[in-house]
Amino acid sequence: MFKSFPKNATGRDFVVGDIHGAYSRLEAAMARISFDASNDRLFSVGDLIDRGPESERVLEFLAQPWFHAVRGNHEAVAIDYARGEVSDEDQTQHGGSWFVGMPQLARTAYVDAFDVLPNGIEIDIGDELRVGIVHADCPLAHWDDFKARAGEGFDSRDREALLSASMWSRARVKHGDTTWVDGVAAVFVGHTPVKSVLELGNVVHIDTGAFLEGRPLTVIQLRPADGLVYQVAAQV
Repeated sequence: MFKSFPKNATGRDFVVGDIHGAYSRLEAAMARISFDASNDRLFSVGDLIDRGPESERVLEFLAQPWFHAVRGNHEAVAIDYARGEVSDEDQTQHGGSWFVGMPQLARTAYVDAFDVLPNGIEIDIGDELRVGIVHADCPLAHWDDFKARAGEGFDSRDREALLSASMWSRARVKHGDTTWVDGVAAVFVGHTPVKSVLELGNVVHIDTGAFLEGRPLTVIQLRPADGLVYQVAAQV
């Protein structure tokens, strides 16, 4: 599933790296950029939960009309866990111990929210330009090809392989792959922690390991003043 967003005619657009339950730090970042909830929009590369101390707050943010996230692998694992496809041990190893002891009724609310998160987001940033957001990588050379082949009308095995790669792949960072993704000005991704914002081709890696000691949470402004980077350190 993909979601498209029109140009923001009244405010600013931002994209944030993997939050991993660090919602107080996200709020500090929003204060730093003077986020205007009436006009601005905040997009997320996914992995909203696990590892950090405030994963339970994810529903608070997903309920906001200005907050839009793609599904990360941690949300996908949480869904599988709730459906009995992941063990308590594996869920805990993924940093999801907060989810293991949760009553079934409460857990269902989280699963329902995660289940409707798109695999990709596309944003019109004006000047006939658009940017894409996926969790880990765009596995094909053209954004529109990825959108089409990951849709419901294609072979399910091919579709599942593409969606899995878009959510789990670390190959681009591992190999320093600078292959350009055609059809979009940039693709913003997370998943693989990097020491600082890393551009490989037009794929921008913004997971700066907010759940790790001493590492910041990164927010990038899209338009206007595109490319402006804000970071909030761990001690905030």
